[in-house]
Amino acid sequence: MSLIRRPDLNTLAALRQGIDLPEPVSSTEAPATNPEGDPQPLTDALSAASRGEGHVTAARGVRTLGGSFEDVFIPRRSPDAHDVVIEIEYCGLCHSDVHAGRGEWGVRAMPLVPGHEIVGRVAAVGAAVTAFKPGDRVGVGVMVASCRECDQCTAGREMYCSNGGSVSTYAAWDRFHGERTQGGYARTVVTAEDFVYALPEGLDPAGAAPLLCAGITTYSPLAAAGVGPGSRVAVAGIGGLGHLAVKIAVAMGATVTALTHSESKTQAALDLGAHEVVLTSDEAALKERAQAFDVIVDAIAAGHDVNTFLSLLRSGVGKLALIGMPPADVASLDVDSAQLSRRGLTLFGSKIGGVAETRDMLDFCAEHGVTSDVEVVSASQLDEAWDRMVAGDVRYRFVLDATTI
Repeated sequence: MSLIRRPDLNTLAALRQGIDLPEPVSSTEAPATNPEGDPQPLTDALSAASRGEGHVTAARGVRTLGGSFEDVFIPRRSPDAHDVVIEIEYCGLCHSDVHAGRGEWGVRAMPLVPGHEIVGRVAAVGAAVTAFKPGDRVGVGVMVASCRECDQCTAGREMYCSNGGSVSTYAAWDRFHGERTQGGYARTVVTAEDFVYALPEGLDPAGAAPLLCAGITTYSPLAAAGVGPGSRVAVAGIGGLGHLAVKIAVAMGATVTALTHSESKTQAALDLGAHEVVLTSDEAALKERAQAFDVIVDAIAAGHDVNTFLSLLRSGVGKLALIGMPPADVASLDVDSAQLSRRGLTLFGSKIGGVAETRDMLDFCAEHGVTSDVEVVSASQLDEAWDRMVAGDVRYRFVLDATTI
């Protein structure tokens, strides 16, 4: 029986009933470059924001795909009645930031300020905001807007918005405000209140930042698969995503096996709470675990053989969730569809989670003491941190101390 409750959509719907949604700025084409502003002291910027005025915030970004980080000064919009202005304390470094900043997912408008695992304090709120007040600690995740009205949004799946798509926290055209979004490697951000999350007391703010992407990315498929006490779960890839999948699955009451190609990660995986570790290079050990698992979370962000994992699933009930996001040139995987049909297996992908489910995830993690294992870095260390992330030289997530910008 799963410990996970269904997301509370009624509370979110009630909040949104009072929000006068702006009409999409569909007639305005996104510019080829992102605007910059004149440097403005943080105290002046926050003072302007508290008066309901736009401001310019200091940030770190790249001016060319694959380039080094530089100081960037980006305009933040004047907060409207339902906006929350946040002074950023921490922002997690996600591997998708690297993919975007280095051109591995295509062209992006420059300069680009990444970051979608944002934690900070509320500096100011719009006149109609009811959910937050100045001083509250809050978070912003992977998306900052959607239509809120389509079948997907009303069902709590804003990330799959069928009316123009969700608006990503950075490198996206915000059709509701006529601007391109810039992320959390910055001192401030302005976000609509219904896409801001209250951070539960007891969660370390630096360790909680990665929950806003990696946490919900792993929680959502585990919840969808009905994981609970008695479930047998395997996690493939013990990195930034996989280490949280292990922690969350254990907290859900499952018996968890870590699947890794690296013998050096054996003790580390056990320390995370895994009940056993199996090396994917050990063919005998894999054969012994044929049809052993109810659910496998595949968090590997590189080309690999998923059919090996299918063989480890129980016939009739086994589910394999793909959550790794590899570069575009290796994103296609060969799947033995005959094995899926003959054995009644389920293969599915998962992309973060909706707003209500993200709120539930944060509450669940607070209740069970789950945060990410992090290494906090300064703004001057971002280039090195990205290189180390690509090399797998981090246990397990980097988090930017935004006060160093």
